[in-house]
Amino acid sequence: MIHKHSATLHGHRTSFSLEDEFWCELKAIAKERGMSLASLITEVDDERGGLGNLSSSLRLYVLRYLKGSSPVIGSDMASEPPPSAKAHA
Repeated sequence: MIHKHSATLHGHRTSFSLEDEFWCELKAIAKERGMSLASLITEVDDERGGLGNLSSSLRLYVLRYLKGSSPVIGSDMASEPPPSAKAHA
């Protein structure tokens, strides 16, 4: 189920929609990293540099974190070809 969430980022209110599973993982990641959920969301927002939307950036952050990849938005992962393209190279 997708739920709308709100956060204050650098003094501005914003909202984003996430599935419950992503929301739970974000909370777990924040706890694991010893930071507040608001700080983690702000970090992801800052790293995306205005590209894409916050909901998508948060989902990608969780995915990369769980895969053990660099969770930084805009990292080299974005410029790499998909694994299927590498296999055919």
